[in-house]
Amino acid sequence: MPGQQTSVRDRSHTDLQQPRRYKVIIYNDDFTTMDFVVLVLTSVFFKSEAEAEALMLSVHHEGSAVVGVYTYDIAVSKMRKATMMAREHNFPLQLECKPE
Repeated sequence: MPGQQTSVRDRSHTDLQQPRRYKVIIYNDDFTTMDFVVLVLTSVFFKSEAEAEALMLSVHHEGSAVVGVYTYDIAVSKMRKATMMAREHNFPLQLECKPE
């Protein structure tokens, strides 16, 4: 119908923000084997063998290391998968998810 106004407005500015990122931290313990940590890093976090070994040594010497930075859902999912894998093999491996 001519001459009739609509209530639809064009929005010229949109506030889109990047999703918050979370780092997954793996902690050293006296029971989880170095080989198992490398396995977790390669199979859950998709690190290369060399990168996984370097991270494992960093965890061993420093006490912890950031193994990846992801959106919240992915970080929690990877952390849970690694923890379940560790429990299935009777290791007390500890991981944590923290905002970046």
